[in-house]
Amino acid sequence: MIEVMSIKDRIESLGHTLPVAPTPVANYIPAVKSGQEVMTSGQVPVAGGAIQYVGSIPSQQSIEAGAKAAELCALNAIAAAASVLDGDVERITGVKSLKVYVASEAGFTDHPKVANGASDLMVAIFGEQGKHIRVAMGSIGLPLGSTVELEATFTTSD
Repeated sequence: MIEVMSIKDRIESLGHTLPVAPTPVANYIPAVKSGQEVMTSGQVPVAGGAIQYVGSIPSQQSIEAGAKAAELCALNAIAAAASVLDGDVERITGVKSLKVYVASEAGFTDHPKVANGASDLMVAIFGEQGKHIRVAMGSIGLPLGSTVELEATFTTSD
C-alpha cells in the first residue's frame, strides 16, 4: 500500500515549516472561503514578523532572491488559507490561481522567473493539483517595500 504524505509533511520534506498566518497590516482579512475555494489577500515575504526581502529587482534584489521571496509568499498564502479552514491545511486540495507582483525597475522582463519560486513550490507540495493559472507582473512599489506580493486561490475539500 502506498502511503500518502500529508501537506504538512510535504512542506517539511521540502525544508520548510508552515508559518502562522501573517496578521493583516490594515483593514482587511487574510483570506475568505467561498464554496470550495479559498482566496487570499496579498501575502508579502514575512517570516518571524519581519519582511525578509525588501527592494526591487534587479538593482536591490537578484532574480534568485525574488524567487525565494515568492516562495515565502506562497507559504504565507497557504497559512492564510488554512486560517479560514479552522487551521486545517489538509483541507486544501489544490491551487487554482496565483497572481505574483514583483517590485521591479523599468525594462525588467523576467517576472516569470521570479514567480516560478511560488509556482514550483505549489506543484512540489500539491502535485498535479498544484498546477494553476498565473499572472506575473511588475510594479514600481509593493506594500512595506517588499520585493514580491502574492495572491492565491485554493480549492478545498468542503
